[in-house]
Amino acid sequence: MLLHVLGSAAGGGVPQWNCACPGCSGARAHPHWRRRHASLAVQASDDHWYLINATPDIGDQIEDCPALRPGPGSRRTPIAGLILTDAELDHTLGIARLREAGAGGLELLATDPVREALLTGLRLEAVLGPYTPLAWRELSPERPVPLTEDSPLTISAIPVSAKRPRYAAELPVPDGDSWVVALLLTDRASGATVVYAPALAVWPDALQAAAGQADCVIVDGTFWDDEEPRRTGISTRTATGMGHLPIDGPGGTAERLAPLRARCLYTHLNNTNPLVDPNAPQYKQLADRGIEVAGDGMVIQL
Repeated sequence: MLLHVLGSAAGGGVPQWNCACPGCSGARAHPHWRRRHASLAVQASDDHWYLINATPDIGDQIEDCPALRPGPGSRRTPIAGLILTDAELDHTLGIARLREAGAGGLELLATDPVREALLTGLRLEAVLGPYTPLAWRELSPERPVPLTEDSPLTISAIPVSAKRPRYAAELPVPDGDSWVVALLLTDRASGATVVYAPALAVWPDALQAAAGQADCVIVDGTFWDDEEPRRTGISTRTATGMGHLPIDGPGGTAERLAPLRARCLYTHLNNTNPLVDPNAPQYKQLADRGIEVAGDGMVIQL
């Protein structure tokens, strides 16, 4: 299984366009601090790749990853489709950027609530239909599906949260914990498994079971501790109140990751997270527990 980390930042990226916090100011002064919105590319077969989430940075993310660039034909692309973990804007705005797919269409894998939010709330099919047809496949926790007919990789959803995007708060879509999902990728040829969960409001038993058996676990590292949003002035709510389990502190995700046999990494870092600074002492705290931080451009092979 081959994965490319296309981005590792939370909504707004690092730096965020309207922010002069220490993380954003540091990223402007030191370009190697910069992080694009969290996304992952997964190789389904020799010449087919899927992107997990479609971020506002999707055009640059494709150009920065040679395996995703078009060719050898003038309009031939190795990108076979998109996999969505939720319907948040920072994970879906890039879909419109792929409207040039043309008559060949664009395949999207998503849960039912996510699909309905995008069709009803964002009117995605009405907007993109004149440019390219959308083909939907359901992400389900009960039925792993192969990424392509000839791919050894299967994918299934692990429901983790009923948190709706703000624009979908009043949509007539049933509530349920599949508004936000973690993804379980399995290589049937090698047996390798990856859990990818860029947004975690809770840590359900099903996620714990999958993480306990996985070879690689990549999870939400939006905030370092629960008080970070209030301390930095970006919100009156805590990290958990904003729908993100913190890394450190009682009940933090580092406590859950440290005992796992898997390679464990954090992604989806907010611009206020001290980990934005590559020299932050928090890196050593994580390293001492055997935990890493994903970086843009990182390649993971299992």
